[in-house]
Amino acid sequence: MRVVVIGANGQLGTDLVKAMADWDVVPLTRSDLDICDYARTRKVLQDKKAEIVINTAAYNRVDDCEDEVDRAFAVNAFAVRNLAQICDGLECVFVHISTNYVFDGRKREPYTEDDLPNPLSVYGVSKLAGEYFARISCADHLIIRTSGLFGSGIPGGADSNFVERIIRLAESRAAIRVVDDQLVSPSYTQDVAGRIGELLQAGQRGTFHVTNSGSCSWFEFARGILRLARASCVVEPVSSIAYGARARRPLNGVLANDAVERLGFRPLRTWEAALTAYMLQRERDGILEL
Repeated sequence: MRVVVIGANGQLGTDLVKAMADWDVVPLTRSDLDICDYARTRKVLQDKKAEIVINTAAYNRVDDCEDEVDRAFAVNAFAVRNLAQICDGLECVFVHISTNYVFDGRKREPYTEDDLPNPLSVYGVSKLAGEYFARISCADHLIIRTSGLFGSGIPGGADSNFVERIIRLAESRAAIRVVDDQLVSPSYTQDVAGRIGELLQAGQRGTFHVTNSGSCSWFEFARGILRLARASCVVEPVSSIAYGARARRPLNGVLANDAVERLGFRPLRTWEAALTAYMLQRERDGILEL
């Protein structure tokens, strides 16, 4: 099967290309394809003879989306509609990556695939719109919701993911503030990419949550990062209200992987084990000496 990965140089895209090395993979970056351009996108996917299209491209600067509504919807919703319609016309499988931000976080337990979305932010609304477009525009679709992604698509990049941001801040500050009332399941892109490959191999369609096991607050996540980095920087807990971000986030952003586990797949390793693996990879890459 020929698999086209859109956003192939991002965190998840990079690991999807690696995880699907045994497939016929065609990696495409933003310089190769602007998914907001319908005609160009259709021509490229047709020329590449795509059989599966995996879209990892998104405008995911959550706070900036509050001010750049048009851009958020152009990339996260209308471009997804383009891709879904094109894939349906070309009889391709369309795989779309979504987010825990489609939920409002009021539920006490982890969110299942059957829970009703109710996003709080422009980013969340635009991503949910993209999900709806994927479902109604392409019969052969697979939607993957995940959360707290960290991976090595941009090795050592200062703002490439939460882990890199925390390490960068710790290099120049004695203390940093991190919210302690938002729960998430931090997820390593290597593990998420591998599970997406397994779902495709099994011919699955529909909506699935894919995250590493367990959950923590962003504060606990940051503390774990700095412990592994052996940094002396102090992490101070702060409430979401006191932190004052422009966009509202779900206080509970934990996703239950019920649909995947009902199929008999084993849960992914814990977020702590995944974070340790990521930090060791940084060491091997010469980015950080642990």
